Amino acid sequence: MSEKPLSGVGPRLRSLRSQRRVTLSILSETTGISVSTLSRLESGQRRPTLELLMPLAQTYGVTLDELVDAPATGDPRVHMRPIRRHGALIIPLTEKASGVGAYKYILPATDKPATPDPRTHEGYEWLYVLSGKLRLVLGEEELILVPGEAAEFSTRLPHWMGNATAEAVEFIALFGPQGERAHLRARPAPRPRT
Repeated sequence: MSEKPLSGVGPRLRSLRSQRRVTLSILSETTGISVSTLSRLESGQRRPTLELLMPLAQTYGVTLDELVDAPATGDPRVHMRPIRRHGALIIPLTEKASGVGAYKYILPATDKPATPDPRTHEGYEWLYVLSGKLRLVLGEEELILVPGEAAEFSTRLPHWMGNATAEAVEFIALFGPQGERAHLRARPAPRPRT
């Protein structure tokens, strides 16, 4: 690795952590890297090594190339690295850390329905159900989305997603910072009569 890409690693790490609203102590618990080492990496006082960057890239869901700002190879394919979180399999469909991120979620079949635990955070989310039935809790409202249906909402509203039945559910989720609203429809709008 050349010095130029490595010099920008600290600011990129700080930016990723800030975007995800994660503290150094939570990041330390997740990666096993000490708080002081993480702080020194972000400030540029510690040289980044492969053994430090690998768990950070995995935690943030980005590639090592993105962390070190490696030049593009010209290959447009996204190399998806699945993430397991709370029993769900999450497959990133975009590699960029900023802007709108796309993810495919697979919630495995379950014998026991999960208890909703709604959360809030900054941003805006769009969902599109591919298969199964998705249970979506938004504030006080509960919806069941079936294949071909979409939903969009501010993530400032308490929300939770899970299986509506014992069957597996697959859906696409787009997540973006607040204000980057997309206008998606599950079905085309009816044409006006002439």
